[in-house]
Amino acid sequence: MKHILPLLGLSALTAAAEPALTIYNQNFAVVRDTVPLDLKAGANAVIYAGATAQVEPDSVILRDPAGKHSLQILEQNYRNDPVSEPLLLSLFEGKTIDFQNERLKDNTMTRETIPGKIIRSGYVPGGGNEQPIIEVAGRLQFTLPGTPLFPDLGSDTMLKPAFNWLLQSDAPGAFDAEVGYVTGGFDWSASYNLVSPEKGDYCDLVGWITMKNESGKTFENAHIKLLAGDVNKIQPPSVTPIYGRMMLKAAMAYDGAAAPAVSEKAFDEFHLYSIARPTTLHDRETKQVEFVHAEHLFAPTIYVYDGAEGYRFYGLNYDRGYGQSDNKKITVMREFVNDETNHLGIALPAGKLRFYRRDTDGQLQFVGENTIDHTPRKETVRVTTGNAFDLVGERKQTDFHVDTGDKWLDETIEIKLRNRKKDAPVAIRVVEHLYRWNNWSITAKSDDFTKKDAQTIEFRVPVKPDEEKTVTYTVHYSW
Repeated sequence: MKHILPLLGLSALTAAAEPALTIYNQNFAVVRDTVPLDLKAGANAVIYAGATAQVEPDSVILRDPAGKHSLQILEQNYRNDPVSEPLLLSLFEGKTIDFQNERLKDNTMTRETIPGKIIRSGYVPGGGNEQPIIEVAGRLQFTLPGTPLFPDLGSDTMLKPAFNWLLQSDAPGAFDAEVGYVTGGFDWSASYNLVSPEKGDYCDLVGWITMKNESGKTFENAHIKLLAGDVNKIQPPSVTPIYGRMMLKAAMAYDGAAAPAVSEKAFDEFHLYSIARPTTLHDRETKQVEFVHAEHLFAPTIYVYDGAEGYRFYGLNYDRGYGQSDNKKITVMREFVNDETNHLGIALPAGKLRFYRRDTDGQLQFVGENTIDHTPRKETVRVTTGNAFDLVGERKQTDFHVDTGDKWLDETIEIKLRNRKKDAPVAIRVVEHLYRWNNWSITAKSDDFTKKDAQTIEFRVPVKPDEEKTVTYTVHYSW
């Protein structure tokens, strides 16, 4: 049975709305927030200090959601150089301030104040630092003599990143404007845990969403949406104003739509997931949300022997030794159909799959993991989880003839499969790559095969416990 957790259910933003986030799994997000404005008709100077530290300034959109005021940003200045010790030192260059230091005197820690003139602060705008130069008692030193004690914040300082806007309004009035922008520092991913009983091919699936916020800002009681898909995004330095605004408008337009009753919904060429209720996402926080739970999912174990893995058709090749390897590993894979008939049937975002199986004591044991790409409903998920311990394959060439004059080649291959399990029969899929030329025919075979593509055939061989099976075939190439 499948349970889709109620992730969706957001209403349209009201005047007292919480912030809204649409997080993309490509290290960026679209933010929508509310800015209270009290404007006069004409030009207004406004400071907005609520943006993230990784905002893309040219993606900003400001509007009156009620449509009663016409707003235009005549000028925008973005400052992301909040006050810090190196910055304050730079503001007091050429001046003398006090530094506080502690030193041991007569076995007692004493605190002293040392005046020092800041010759060079060491501050580098935009990041980085140089060695400071401080004059203490007529001598220069390249370290601070202690903790600086600043008399004030100095002029032209700010405590957090901020926009300085010059806004043009067509009429006076107080209202809540809506600001939206693209920002870096956000990411999300999906992961899945599949738990199987001691024996059998059925399992329970639990899907998790992990969100990360490294934007420099905490979002209190935010409405969060997650977009799954491969969105074209220019990286770095920033998106262009036109591209950023197109993407932003799409996200903001969707937010006003009525909420569907399920946890995910197709949106444009992607899929959109929404958290059911407002949640706080702190800066530098990682948050998990369970978003899907499917029970009794049929996910059979598949055994694959590809004795010539890595050898492919690259053009005519009649080198006798080509394609010969000593690979004896038989790969273990798990697959399941993402369909309602298999208790699933929702768009699965790309992520990691972990497989667990209960042992005879009922305890969970980790038995492999892999990743999947974005997977639509009704598609099959197939992943490799490891190599089989008790299954062995051997592949060798037993005959080889080539006639370059008449332009033909015959090759005979023998594959031995051994099942060393005590009480478990298995079916092994033997994959063979016909890599020597594109014109070929099978002239002799011990078992039936299926043609998978123009250069690949597959045998499905049942092997009983402690049994060895041999598969042979002869392929004729002509050119």
